[in-house]
Amino acid sequence: MRFAAIADIHGNCAALQAVLDDVAALGIRDIVNLGDCFSGPLEADRTGDLLLLLDMAGTMTVRGNHDRYLLEKTADQLQSLGALSDAHAHRQMASRHFDWLRKLPFSLVWRDEIFLCHATPKDDNLYWLETVSPDGHVTLRPQDEIEALAEGIDQPLILCGHSHIPRMVALADGRLIVNPGSVGQPAYDDDAPYYHKVETGHAMASYAIIEKTEAGWSPTFQTVRYDHMAMSRLAADNGRAEWASALATGRVS
Repeated sequence: MRFAAIADIHGNCAALQAVLDDVAALGIRDIVNLGDCFSGPLEADRTGDLLLLLDMAGTMTVRGNHDRYLLEKTADQLQSLGALSDAHAHRQMASRHFDWLRKLPFSLVWRDEIFLCHATPKDDNLYWLETVSPDGHVTLRPQDEIEALAEGIDQPLILCGHSHIPRMVALADGRLIVNPGSVGQPAYDDDAPYYHKVETGHAMASYAIIEKTEAGWSPTFQTVRYDHMAMSRLAADNGRAEWASALATGRVS
């Protein structure tokens, strides 16, 4: 078995298309999507139409925390809360996109041996493989805490997103947790649980190819170049300088 895992597209249709082209060039047909599909000052509408086509082709998708926010509140409510990326996406999305979002599960088991969720099995807004210190340092979460969050999951391969950091962690019993990184947002900052930055240091789209071998599951992290400056300019035109910096450089200025 060989498939591609994508996550955290955040309305970056150009990055998504580049990843899909790369997947196709490698002869891979199966894709799983770990959520946070739309939120961002970019092209949620075009992203949604592409995702609907992927859904028709059999791509399995779970809902992310930002996907949930889009269902819970109106664009004006999101704007008033300062959730500018969510509000921008909400105003671009059509009813068909919301209908699709409503059908997405929080988590699912794919092909009996792969567990999919956006962040953790019980919380869609918690980093699984990373922790944030009060002074804003993002580091690998202690092994015992990662293991505790995996309690009750029997599948040998566990996929999550949310942190945008490509990473894999082996559990003591041989299970493997993989985060493929972010397709569409290579850097961001956040206030919760403490102010911190996540920065890849590059502007490429990230995803993972995962293959089942005789020795076990073997992930390969992929990066794909695309016209990231076009997306950076779009973010700037939409009044989001921090997004423009992230898309241009993989850093938050």
